[in-house]
Formats: sequence, C-alpha cells, structure tokens
Amino acid sequence: MLSDTIQAALNVQINEEIHSAYIYLAMAAESDRLGLPGFTNWFKQQYSEELAHADRFFNYILERGGEVKLTAIEGPKINNETPLELFEKSLAHEQHITSCIFKLKDLSRAESDHATDNFLEWFVAEQVEEEAATRGVLDQLKLVDGNPSGLFLIDRELGGRKFDSTSDED
Repeated sequence: MLSDTIQAALNVQINEEIHSAYIYLAMAAESDRLGLPGFTNWFKQQYSEELAHADRFFNYILERGGEVKLTAIEGPKINNETPLELFEKSLAHEQHITSCIFKLKDLSRAESDHATDNFLEWFVAEQVEEEAATRGVLDQLKLVDGNPSGLFLIDRELGGRKFDSTSDED
C-alpha cells in the first residue's frame, strides 16, 4: 500500500511524464515545420517513450492499491526554434525530469518504501540514457554549427530511430 505522500508524488510524476510527451510532440511539429523529417521522427519517438513512462507510473500506482489522480497538463512553450535550440531545451527538460526522479527516490527512502525505491531504479538508469542520447545529438549540432550538409546528415541519422515499447516494459 502506498502512503498518501508517495501516492501524491507519483501522481505528480505522471503529469510530468505526460507534459514531457506534450513537449516532444510540439518539438516534432516544429521540426516538421523546419522540413527536418528525421528530427520529427526522433521527437515523435521520444513522445511515445514519455507516454510509456507515464503509463508505467500509472500501472505501478494501481498495482500498489493506490488511486491515480490526473491533473491538467501545461501547454509546451515551443515556437520558431532552431534544431540546436530544440535540443538545448530537450536536454534541460531531461535534466529536470532526472531531478524529479531523484526527489522521488529520496522520498521513497525517507518513507522506507522499499518497493517504490526499487521501482524507481529503472527510471534512474533510463534518465542516464535519456540525457546521454540528447547530449549526443546536441554535441553533433554544435559541431556542424548550422552547416546545411551536416544538418542533413544528422537529420538522416535521427530518421532511423525506432521506439521499442517492449524495452520500456522490463
């Protein structure tokens, strides 16, 4: 059984994950506007992954006998961004989510909720991957410094990303 404090914090995280999906969907739309189908694909894959994360929290709350309480999702603030700016915002956002996960870990330990602490370990590892993948694209964008040929190559690479929902379930 979840404590009221843990349950409330996990419900907040569902909102964070859905908000993340919303941000990535806006970034996909912005990439499409820029004529970058690979970037659009990368952000759409990220959108799907964030929804899967929200679902993971949702299911965990129910599995522990808790109550899911959904709240309003804030609209994303994406408008006329360059690819570099999109990935700078993406990295900053992933760092925010990492901070949220760490706070949840701290809370679960303070409440001696070993099951939730264990559940959150997957998200700690996931956030390391999320930040590294985003930083990798950001580093490439900085290297090409707006060069259309370099941007074209990065776009082609990002177009090959596929979200594997089964890897998000373990």
